[in-house]
Amino acid sequence: MSLYPFTEEHEAYREAVRLFVDRELKPYADRWEEERDFPRELFRRVGEAGFFGAKFDPAWGGTGPDYAAEAVWVEEVARCGATGVAMDLGAHSQLASLYVDRFGNDDLKRRYLMPAIEGKSLGALAITEPGAGSDVNGIQTRAMPDGDDWVITGSKVFITNGAWADWLVLAARTADDPGHRNITLFIVDADRPGYEARRMRMVSWHTSHTGEISLDQVRVPDANRLGEVGSGFGAIMVNFQWERLIMGLWAVALAELAYEEAVAYGRERVAFGRPVIKFQVWQHRLADLATRIRIGRALCYRALALHVGQQQGEPVSREEITRLTSMAKLYTQRVAVDAADECVQIHGGAGALTEYRAQRYWRDARVGPIGGGTEDILRGIIAGTYGLAR
Repeated sequence: MSLYPFTEEHEAYREAVRLFVDRELKPYADRWEEERDFPRELFRRVGEAGFFGAKFDPAWGGTGPDYAAEAVWVEEVARCGATGVAMDLGAHSQLASLYVDRFGNDDLKRRYLMPAIEGKSLGALAITEPGAGSDVNGIQTRAMPDGDDWVITGSKVFITNGAWADWLVLAARTADDPGHRNITLFIVDADRPGYEARRMRMVSWHTSHTGEISLDQVRVPDANRLGEVGSGFGAIMVNFQWERLIMGLWAVALAELAYEEAVAYGRERVAFGRPVIKFQVWQHRLADLATRIRIGRALCYRALALHVGQQQGEPVSREEITRLTSMAKLYTQRVAVDAADECVQIHGGAGALTEYRAQRYWRDARVGPIGGGTEDILRGIIAGTYGLAR
C-alpha cells in the first residue's frame, strides 16, 4: 500500500479545486471574516461544480467513491483563508451527507443525499449536547415511539452548519437504559414544528454558522430513521475516524498558512537594522515548525491510505485505522496551534490586530484540539490500541 495515496488524476483534480477556491473563495475571505458571514449560494455553486460528490456513488449524483479525491478537496478548501467557510462546507459534505450515504436506504439517499450533492439542501451532524461532547454515551436527547413517528425532545450545541441547515443527522436515545446500545440516528427536517435553531457567536470560525438547536416534541417519521434502532453509537464511532482524519488535514493546511504568513512577515519586519527572519533564533523556530508540518502531513497521508485501502476492499486493520487516525488528529491539531502562536509572535504587536491574518489563524487553530475528540480522549484511544489500559 502506497504511503502517498494520490494519483496523477488526483493531482489534476487538485488543480481544478484550486482554481475554484482561487476564484470563488479566496478573493472574498477577508470580507466574509469581517462580516462574519458568507453567502448560502456558495453551497449551490460547489454542488454545480461537482465538488460535493467525490465520496459518493454516481447513482446518487456523485463521482466516486474516491476518498483520496475528497481529501484533495479538504486540503485545498482549508487554504481559502476563512476557516469557518471550510468547516460549514465540510459539515455538509464530510459529516451529514456521509452518514446518509453509509447508513441510509435508497429512499433516504434519494430525498437527502442527492440534493445535498447538488448543493440544493444543507445538512449538519447533531451529536454534541450541553452535557455530552466526546462522551457520546452521555446523550440525553430522547426519541419516543408514537405510531409511525418518533417524538424527539432535547438540545444540541456546537453544531457546525446547524444554524442554517435544512436537515440534521441527529443522535437521540431511544430507550430509558443509559447504555450505548440505545442510541439511534434520525434525519430531522428543520421545518418541523418544535424545531428551533440559533447561531452561536464564537471567538473562532467567524464565518461558520455553528448553531444551538432545541427540539420540543418534534415529530419525525420512522422512515427518517438511519439504520436499525440502537445502532447509532456504532455508526458514530465508525464515522469519527473519517471526521478526525479530515480535521487533521484541515489542521495541516492551517499550520501551513500560519507558517507562510510568519515567513512573509518575518522578511518584511525590520528590527535592530535587519529583517527578523535573518535572526538565527527565528530561522531555527521556523525550521522546526516546517519539519513538524511535514511530519503531520505524512501521518495524515498514511492514515488516508488506510481509509482508501479499506474503501477499496483491501485487508486493512480497523485497529490500525483507529490508531493512525487518532494520532494524526492529535499531532496535527497541536502543530496548528503552535504554528499560529509562532505566527502571532513574529508579528509582535501587529499579531493582535484584526487587519492581520495572524490573529485569525491563532483563534481558529485553538478549537481544533477540542472538536471531534479532545486531545485526552485521543490519547486514551491510542493507548487502548496498544493495550496499555489492560
